Amino acid sequence: MFFASDNSGPVHPEVLQVLAEANQGYQMGYGADDLMDEVRDRIRTLFEAPEAAVYLVINGTSANALALATLADPWDTVFCTPVSHIHRDECNAPEFYTGAKLTLVQGDDKMTPEALCAAIEAEGNRGVHGPQRGPVSITQVTECGTLYTLEDIRALGDMARGYGLPFHLDGARFANALVALGCSPAEMTWKAGVDVVSFGGTKNGLMGVEAVILFDPAKAREFELRRKRGGHLLSKHRYLSAQMAAYLRDDLWLRSARMANDTCNRLAGGLRAAGAMFMYEPQANMIFARLPRRVHRNLIAAGAVYHMEGEELEGPDEDAMLRCRLVCDWSQPEAEVTRFLDLVTEQMAPAA
Repeated sequence: MFFASDNSGPVHPEVLQVLAEANQGYQMGYGADDLMDEVRDRIRTLFEAPEAAVYLVINGTSANALALATLADPWDTVFCTPVSHIHRDECNAPEFYTGAKLTLVQGDDKMTPEALCAAIEAEGNRGVHGPQRGPVSITQVTECGTLYTLEDIRALGDMARGYGLPFHLDGARFANALVALGCSPAEMTWKAGVDVVSFGGTKNGLMGVEAVILFDPAKAREFELRRKRGGHLLSKHRYLSAQMAAYLRDDLWLRSARMANDTCNRLAGGLRAAGAMFMYEPQANMIFARLPRRVHRNLIAAGAVYHMEGEELEGPDEDAMLRCRLVCDWSQPEAEVTRFLDLVTEQMAPAA
């Protein structure tokens, strides 16, 4: 009953098979391997972007930080939400790599055009004394498990473009969002105004690789130099390429995301029926819920693993509704979900 993170699940067997095949013989290093040619072609086709520049790095933090560094000057500010991954979970890596600061656009789980406009208007108006207006960055799926609709992304893209600002999408859970929205990669990115996307794979069955896709190839050379200078160009690059090639073949990325989302839908339905309270309506593969302290204590004693969102498991009020985060991935055993829901239902049932 492991719901702590989609980073914690196993690597998909189809990925391990391609890695084993890639481990035979010799290949040129630093991204000059044959599999990288396949990856580049597949991504360009998927995104309907034949001129896009495509690069691989080992994790989402490096993908986001290097992408934003390519879009921002050191005197700029990057506009993001208070719950964005680049603000909450990357140890100032975006600031380190860009030299820029982050400006938090006020709101709840998602950025709105109105809030973005207010944040932009509040910056870039103090001449040489203040930060200049820089990239806009959103997280899709959001860190609250919700989704930007295509209309949401287009509206933010229009706002950014109206101020002449580049638009970055942190897509660590890109596939989960895509299958939930039922759209194409192009519709969720460049057709909605996105300039650069971090295309995630690690949370969806890969060992450790993310793609950075720049829809303006004029930025390619700068990204290459920043990747090398930042220590993120792997010499044995074929092992990154092999993972991403496996991910894209036979729609593994979509199949895995659907499995995670379907599991989450089932989990959310069972929790709702048992009387759990949701902090945000689950839309992809993450649930933020409230359950009584006594239920949490019994679940964890029975072997359930998940994050308590800063709540104290010990306390005097057994019925206090405590927050938790539950994350599903492609590999969740159906029997474990059933067991978890049975325990919740049993514990939530009123005493006879």
